[in-house]
Amino acid sequence: MSSDDEINLLVIVVDVNPVFWGQQAQRDPEFTLSKCLDAIMVFGNSHMAMSRTHKLAVIASHCQDSHFLYPNKSWKSGDNGEDEASSCGDGKYELLSVANKHMVEEIKNVMSKTEVSGNSNDTLLAGSLAKALCYINRVSKEVEVGQETKSRILVIKAAEDCARQYMNFMNVIFAAQKQNTLIDACVLDSDSGLLQQACDITGGLYLKIPQKVALAQYLLWVFLPDSEQRSKLMLPQPTHVDYRAACFCHRNLIEIGYVCSVCLSIFCNFSPICTTCETAFKIQLPQMVKPKKKKLK
Repeated sequence: MSSDDEINLLVIVVDVNPVFWGQQAQRDPEFTLSKCLDAIMVFGNSHMAMSRTHKLAVIASHCQDSHFLYPNKSWKSGDNGEDEASSCGDGKYELLSVANKHMVEEIKNVMSKTEVSGNSNDTLLAGSLAKALCYINRVSKEVEVGQETKSRILVIKAAEDCARQYMNFMNVIFAAQKQNTLIDACVLDSDSGLLQQACDITGGLYLKIPQKVALAQYLLWVFLPDSEQRSKLMLPQPTHVDYRAACFCHRNLIEIGYVCSVCLSIFCNFSPICTTCETAFKIQLPQMVKPKKKKLK
C-alpha cells in the first residue's frame, strides 16, 4: 500500500489550565495562552498541508473538562463551514481557514465558562488522553476498506502533574501502547515524570523547551516529522526517564513505598487502612515466645 493511501492522524492535547496561564501572563507577558494557540495553529496547519490524507484533532484539557476545539459538532454537521471558507478572500487554503476559525471560537467558549475553585485546579490530562484514544479508535474504524491509519498524540503540557491521576494516566499509557499510538510531549514549564514514562513506553519524544516564545519553531522542528522521518533527523538527545511513582498521600516521588493490594494506591508511610479504597489490612503480629522454665537443681 502506498503512503498516499495511509491516513496520518495527529491529535494535539493542549493544557489550558486557567490558573497556570493567569500566572504565566503576569510572569511573562510575551508568551500567553493566545501566543501558544497561535503556535499550535501554525503547527496544525503545517501538518494538514503536508498531504491530503493528514487529519488533525485538537483537544483542550481544562481543570473541569476536556473539550474538542477541532473538529467540533458544527464541523461534523451539514453546515461544515464550506460557505464561510469560500467567502474568505485572503488566499488561504480553505480547510486551514475554517479550522483556525473554529479553534479560536471554541477556546473562547471554554475559557469564558471557567469557574476556578480552590479544590479543582489540576488539569484533567488523563481524561483528555483517554478522549484522544477514543477519537483515534473511531477514525480508524470509519476509514475505507484497504486504508490504514497511523496515529499519534502530542501533549502540550503547562501545569504540574497531579498525583491523583496516576492510575488513570498509567492505564491510558498502556492502552496507547496496545493501540500502537505514539505519545509525544512538549513541556512548557516544570518536567513531567508521567509524560516521560508515556513517551518512553509508547516510543514518542519528550522535550522540555528552553524558550517558550520559540514554541512554534520547536513544534515544527521536532514534532512535525512522523516516527519514520525522525530516524533521519538530528533531534535532541532523549532525557533520563524518572520511573519513580508519586505517593498518594503527599505527592512526593518515592523509590520504596507501600502499595495497596486492592486499588494499587502508593503511600510513603504505612497505614493500616487505605485512604483511597478504605480497605483494612490484616496485620500479622509476631508470635509471643513463652520463656522456658528453669529446671530446679
